[in-house]
Amino acid sequence: MKVRTYFSAAEAEGIPVAGATAVVIDVIRATSTIVEALANGARAIYPTVSTEEAIRLANSLGRDDTLLCGERKGLKVEGFDLGNSPREFGGEQIRDKRLVMSTTNGTRAFVAAQGADEVLAASFLNLGSVVRRMTGSMDEAVLICAGKEDRFSLDDALCAGILLQELLEAHDAADPPVLNDASRAALQLARSFELHEELLRSTAAGGALVEVGLGEDLALCAQRDRHDLVPEMSDRMIHLPRAGES
Repeated sequence: MKVRTYFSAAEAEGIPVAGATAVVIDVIRATSTIVEALANGARAIYPTVSTEEAIRLANSLGRDDTLLCGERKGLKVEGFDLGNSPREFGGEQIRDKRLVMSTTNGTRAFVAAQGADEVLAASFLNLGSVVRRMTGSMDEAVLICAGKEDRFSLDDALCAGILLQELLEAHDAADPPVLNDASRAALQLARSFELHEELLRSTAAGGALVEVGLGEDLALCAQRDRHDLVPEMSDRMIHLPRAGES
């Protein structure tokens, strides 16, 4: 098994992903929100790059059962139904709804991954489930960290590193995964930092969230294995596979 890691959506744009399983990571907050939304009964999430694309798609799907979701600079886009806070995505308001989502970094990472054989969404909330899904006969994995504004982000890189650490522990020691340099760097981060809310608060992404009054999201984003599920993207739609599909 070979594993390549990329530390930002910009870095991942245009990379070869055909034949691989791509894992998209945006801890603060897109993949955390996607996991929370699907766990709470959302039908599917449609990632879009621009707010204009999101509005067009939501209108074409039908607004009766479709919600517009997303953020710019951490805050809900004006005129959208929901922002990008995982705390918003519970209860009846999202149950059985289609969510069209546009975020600064995360949805771009999904677009970069779309040519892969499989595209999975990972966060701390479902990390154990993703590791179990990746353990086995997989030939190549590509970890795409969304990053922050085209740059490295510690929270995403740490999530990738912990995923790699647990993947190595679950793998045959006689035939360990072959890691690129970025994967090895992420693995070292996992050996150097311990996941907790205050660590996320100390990152650039976490600090920016605190500045706009959404610091409460960080406690939720830091929870390990809150949900046992692995969202998948196919045809630019993120959903939970039906029994027997995976």
